[in-house]
Amino acid sequence: MSLKTQILNKSSRLSSQLVRYLLVGGIAFAFDFAVLTGLTELAGLHYAWGAACGFAVGLLTNYVLSVAWVFSERNVADRKLEFLIFALVGILGLGLTEGIMWCGVEQFGIDYRIVKLFAVGVVLVWNFAARKFLLFREEAPVEATADVTLAPPCCEGQT
Repeated sequence: MSLKTQILNKSSRLSSQLVRYLLVGGIAFAFDFAVLTGLTELAGLHYAWGAACGFAVGLLTNYVLSVAWVFSERNVADRKLEFLIFALVGILGLGLTEGIMWCGVEQFGIDYRIVKLFAVGVVLVWNFAARKFLLFREEAPVEATADVTLAPPCCEGQT
């Protein structure tokens, strides 16, 4: 399958979904960063508030594009619950980022930008895998089972 096909056509193929998820992540990051910068530099908001708002906008962007374009299957019928799980995965990813950043910078003295690049890769894999497994995996078809009897074989037919 060509890269163009993987990008343009919604598919259940894992490789296609991963390529589209990378693009969606880039778009969501752009919105996140734009909101952070705009609120901090233009509106004069503290960077922590700007970062929180940027995270929320990026998360919402990621959700909308993921369900519309990345994943072909949806396993949770209740859309509010689906978004809640999607958001919780993202929040856990944020916590993972913070832990990696603290460990790399404070414990090993690595430049925060290098640690951030590593953290982005780890969290990207976490977010994609968790969301795919919890929310967007293909369900194996459930096969009908034979008649199930609760009585042991020696007692079948007796009441």
